[in-house]
Amino acid sequence: MTEAVTLKITLPKIPDIELVALEGLDRLARHLGIDEEKIGEARILVTEAVINGLEHSGEEHPTVRVEFTMTTADLSIFVQDHGKGFDPGSVEAPDIKDKLGSKNKRGWGLNIMKSLSDDFHIESNRNGTKITIKKLLR
Repeated sequence: MTEAVTLKITLPKIPDIELVALEGLDRLARHLGIDEEKIGEARILVTEAVINGLEHSGEEHPTVRVEFTMTTADLSIFVQDHGKGFDPGSVEAPDIKDKLGSKNKRGWGLNIMKSLSDDFHIESNRNGTKITIKKLLR
């Protein structure tokens, strides 16, 4: 049986706070001996999820809850904010041609998370958004 390790943190909306989540992820990965390439992909997932959560967390509760559960086989990432929510089905995939000539380079986060994860689920309503990601590590 593979040992599972879990880290739960609540991050306030301050500059570069996603680095705290990344440090925790790195420490869990080193503890379990996870391949550096897989952790690099996981770092991108965590960065995107945390930054998006903080950006949309709202003024009343400017925090995100982050939880990682890791084994040598896989990583589960959970990020929850308390913003106003959105309709995930209404988000269109960005078009690279449109973004190249535009000053607005935003809109890639969900697309990146979906493409790098092995399972991606988003739940959003007027009380906030929850993102659950599974990343295989073998």
